[in-house]
Amino acid sequence: MKKSRFKKSIYFLLFICSFSVFAQNTLNYNDEKGSPKATLQDVKWIVGNWTGEALGGICQETWSEPIGNSMMFSFKLVVDGKVVFYELGHIIEKEKTLLLQLKHFDGELKGWEKAEVSENFRLVKVTPTHVYFDKFTFEKISDNEINLYVVFEDSGKEMKFNFKK
Repeated sequence: MKKSRFKKSIYFLLFICSFSVFAQNTLNYNDEKGSPKATLQDVKWIVGNWTGEALGGICQETWSEPIGNSMMFSFKLVVDGKVVFYELGHIIEKEKTLLLQLKHFDGELKGWEKAEVSENFRLVKVTPTHVYFDKFTFEKISDNEINLYVVFEDSGKEMKFNFKK
């Protein structure tokens, strides 16, 4: 009996540990903690033209230099030679921290969200190689390679995007 309980405890702990390892790439925003202080200089390593493969096609993402308290970006997914969708957005300095905001558009630039609505991702944590927004993480692998980790709202699953300059 004791051995069976012990085995179940071990399996449960392994399950919890494997789940926590899987979930380490993204973090959730905590209202009680709020966002840490940060500036665009902390995330300037994201600047550049990035290309990768995901979602069944080619992804391109371009980040501008910081200017006007903002770093603007565009994202494009191309499958079978056709644009599936775009994202436009920015990371802005606001109230001594950073906020990631984005909007989606189909291949003909018809917006997915209402005109006055954007998806907002609050800053959770910044390190020299990681920027953690709520369920959205940038990871610096090298000067020429980054990973993005995104938790999709519909499925709750995390997806990795690998980009190279």
